[in-house]
Amino acid sequence: MRRAILERTRGRLVIAALGFSALFGAVALKLAFATVLNPADARRAAALSRPPAPPAEAPVARATITDRNGEIMAVSLPLTALYANPQQIENAAEAADRLRTVLPNLDRERLIQRMSGERQFAYIARALTPREMAQVNALGIPGLHFEEAERRYFPQGRTGAHIIGGVDVDGHGIAGVERHFDGRLRDDPSTPLRLSLDIRVQLALRDAVQRAITEYNGIGGAGVVMDANTAEVLSMVSLPDYDANDVGAATTDQRFNRVTVGVYEPGSTFKLLTASMALENGLQPWQGYDASRPIVVGRHAIHDYRGKGRWLALPEILAYSSNLGAAHMAAAVGVNRHREFLRSMGLTSRLRIEIPETALPLVPPQRSWRELNTMTIGFGHGISVTPLHVATAVTAIVNGGTLRQPTILAQPPGAQRDGTRVISERTSELMRRLMRLVVTDGSGRGADVPGYFVGGKTGTAQKTGPRGGYLENKRIAAFVGAFPIYAPRYVVYVMVDEPKPNARSHGFATAGWVAAPAAGMVISRIAPILGMLPEQATPEITRSTAMPMNGRGIPGYVPLQTTPAASQDRPAARPARPASTTTVPRPPQREARLETR
Repeated sequence: MRRAILERTRGRLVIAALGFSALFGAVALKLAFATVLNPADARRAAALSRPPAPPAEAPVARATITDRNGEIMAVSLPLTALYANPQQIENAAEAADRLRTVLPNLDRERLIQRMSGERQFAYIARALTPREMAQVNALGIPGLHFEEAERRYFPQGRTGAHIIGGVDVDGHGIAGVERHFDGRLRDDPSTPLRLSLDIRVQLALRDAVQRAITEYNGIGGAGVVMDANTAEVLSMVSLPDYDANDVGAATTDQRFNRVTVGVYEPGSTFKLLTASMALENGLQPWQGYDASRPIVVGRHAIHDYRGKGRWLALPEILAYSSNLGAAHMAAAVGVNRHREFLRSMGLTSRLRIEIPETALPLVPPQRSWRELNTMTIGFGHGISVTPLHVATAVTAIVNGGTLRQPTILAQPPGAQRDGTRVISERTSELMRRLMRLVVTDGSGRGADVPGYFVGGKTGTAQKTGPRGGYLENKRIAAFVGAFPIYAPRYVVYVMVDEPKPNARSHGFATAGWVAAPAAGMVISRIAPILGMLPEQATPEITRSTAMPMNGRGIPGYVPLQTTPAASQDRPAARPARPASTTTVPRPPQREARLETR
């Protein structure tokens, strides 16, 4: 047994010895190869003697565009283009037929034309896949050449198409941000351009506006979400829209940006401007105007839609959306002050936003702007502005009174953008309370979202025809608001173009039924995305948003029939004109009415 164990151990030792011998032999051969047969110094010297490799070229010549969170909205991708030198092609028809076996989508007649003639360069295909490039190369057709190029790609498709714009076949910006920042995108291709948009908010806003359009069979719509303090545009939607990667297939209506180019009568949303102006000129919250009788001019008249038929205090004028109260309120301020106030709010000029496609508001000329114009503009008729004008003006109303031009560029955290004070902080605070009242007790109830304290104003305006006058049953339904109204962070605007009544709305197609619920849907979806959680109505919040409908029950309340604020266009002691003798300008050619809830 001992002998057997010794023999087994001896065999194992022999195997181990052979293994180590093989290992050391391999190391010896490797050393001999590195030091004798192929010395390392010789390789190093050869490497040092070679010229250095040329530096890598920039992969693209146009910078990437992203949203505020880094999501890519536009990017340039390298690709291979195919071009021809017609002078090197002997038989253009034969070459075209052979080439179409690889690229069958090319038109034969046009291809023959491009491959013929005396010129030396003609593009055949702008973007080839690697497989197509290999197949074309295998054809061996003289006169065909490849070129390194790039293609602009928009990963978000329809999302933000009106804002991003597009480029031409040579990569030059032709619309939107691509055009406005064309030089910046080409001169600094390595640094992405960061926009203020939030793709998540953009998708939520688009979905809500599209739902409202579908439900009420509208022809289009628009929406805006803005930062109330910096005027950054977080979302801008115009429907119908188009795929930015296939702009050639888009119709004129799809390319039309309703937010920055479309001008519409703002309707009752403008009463926020009128109330702000009146408060700035001395009107007190519990003062008001007689809204018991229509304002008559000739055979036409302006009525309140489902009016109360009595004197109304300022909160009631906004909550019940009284045309009569707003008209009297604007007339009391006066023509000159009214026109100057609208100018200071940026409502008579183009907005300076980083998009080339902007429209100039349609405003009565100064030489023909009379008291009649002031009265109708007071309730949002007789003037046409873009939805972005309305949203921008409301940011100033709710943020403490500072107007800032809207921007599509992301701002650094805590940045303080320059602005112009247009109303006092006291007026801004009163307007926030009034806007909250409209949502809790007025025509904007559909926009209320529990926990977010929404404030705003509805607006329904009839559309004007190409020859003037208002079109029957064609209207714009809009809502503009802010949340949380006690310390506004965001402004929301939603508009539906030509909504139709349905059974769910009990035969109405006004803003309270159409736009306000859509705005509420937007707020309920984007607030959590933006990091806002619902809050309980604490005593502090309740105090900061409280606004009784009128002053009854408040100590010292005395109802006034007219405001004591005197117009600069009249003597201060001149008595107010009775409502029954007040006139209005044309249009309208029919009775102008307001929305219901």
